[in-house]
Amino acid sequence: MNGKELKKFNAAYFTASCDPADGARGNISFAKSLDLDYPILSDPSKKTAKAYGVVTLTRPFPHRWTFYIGKDGKILKIDKKVRAGDDGANAAKALKALGVDTK
Repeated sequence: MNGKELKKFNAAYFTASCDPADGARGNISFAKSLDLDYPILSDPSKKTAKAYGVVTLTRPFPHRWTFYIGKDGKILKIDKKVRAGDDGANAAKALKALGVDTK
């Protein structure tokens, strides 16, 4: 996800992964290698991924979904058709459609 389109919105954005934070396949190394401008959160126990339904008993690897969560903590929208190359622009369009304030 390219954060350039998202920076104009008054929103926090990040990626969550079920990989460990450090080590050979760690999120910290991966984020640095891509020069990302947003954090990758680590959920190696998959507890949060299971709570959001992206990991299930029949699907041990996470779905790549985007969750839009309001300031009140309620899920406003779930995009289940995420494509990495288009996701920044798509997320910006969704934020605009959801009425998220710009900076």
